[in-house]
Amino acid sequence: MAKITIQDLMEAGVHFGHQTKRWNPKMKAFVYGAKDGISIIDLTKTIRQIGDACNFLQRVVMNGGMALFVGTKRQAQQLVRETAEKTGMYFVTERWLGGTLTNNITIRKSISRMNEIDKIAAAPETAAMKKKELISLTRKATKLHRDLDGIATMKRLPDVLIIVDVCHDNIAVREAVKLGIPIIGIVDTNADPESINYPIAANDDAVRSIKIIVDLFSDAIGVASEIYQKRVIEERAKAEAEKAVRDAEARERAEKARERAKTEKKDKPRELRDKKDNRPFEKKKAPLKKKEGGEAEVSAPAAPEVKEKAPVKNEAPVVEKAPEVKAPAKKEAPVAEKAAEVKAPAKKEAPVVENAADAPKKAKTTKKTSSAKDTKDTKEKKEKKEVKKDKDAKSE
Repeated sequence: MAKITIQDLMEAGVHFGHQTKRWNPKMKAFVYGAKDGISIIDLTKTIRQIGDACNFLQRVVMNGGMALFVGTKRQAQQLVRETAEKTGMYFVTERWLGGTLTNNITIRKSISRMNEIDKIAAAPETAAMKKKELISLTRKATKLHRDLDGIATMKRLPDVLIIVDVCHDNIAVREAVKLGIPIIGIVDTNADPESINYPIAANDDAVRSIKIIVDLFSDAIGVASEIYQKRVIEERAKAEAEKAVRDAEARERAEKARERAKTEKKDKPRELRDKKDNRPFEKKKAPLKKKEGGEAEVSAPAAPEVKEKAPVKNEAPVVEKAPEVKAPAKKEAPVAEKAAEVKAPAKKEAPVVENAADAPKKAKTTKKTSSAKDTKDTKEKKEKKEVKKDKDAKSE
């Protein structure tokens, strides 16, 4: 950072304040005196304040922080814009939109709308739009770019505000104070320095006075940015080197593990290795035997299947025995006849039959036996008559 002297500040007109009748009593500590009704600022204190502000700004930037330049008054617009673009910081030079810090979500929406309009304007279909619509679109885009160009890339709140005129941009001061954002501000004799974290007592109306202070800020940011970039590159290189070392160690450990596994396998006795190798082989054979048992070629595994099917074949004779049990029931009919010959009450015993279905069968058998008996009796009688006739004929 370039050194500055009181003579340099006097040549730039930094020591001139406002009229004594417009001064703020809170600035009394920074006023050297008055001449021709104009307050004179104590430049020894101004140099010390500039040094403190630049040191703080350097610390912020060295830690990766971002600054927001605010200079909406006509004398400071161009200087602030050029300095911010040179250092890569954010800036507001046209108009401070209320809520830029406290309502940043709405501001982000406006920035998104600005980007959408830019895409629409760049599209070839805009040529077919009506003249009135095209004028309205370009007017909106111009207004948004004017107010939001400096903060279009601001994804988060800034780490510090640099305000050229704290009285003119008092809304920005209030928002920063509300959010606790540090402020570096140029305070003239008519300003209130209490709300400014790093006040710099100086003339905020002269272009030369603003330029000399803003240039000092630019130099401080430039030095801090270089340090920060070097540190980032070093940290990145260090991280890559550490990663390479870790990868090399991992590869080395993997190679050692593979070599150890090979040596252990070679050192094992052959019998143990064979035994270990055969165990999974036997386990794998069990399902193979079942699969082979299903095939016709293999006879040994087929035996269990035949045994399983054997009960199915034995069940067939059981079905055949059922009619054999019923067949003797028909042959036992003569037994029923004997019972009928010996005991006549057999007919009365018919109701004793347990199954109602067997009752008609027995009734039929009794009828058959009785009819057979009658036929025999008639035959015997006829035979006796014939025998008598023969005897009578012989006697005659």
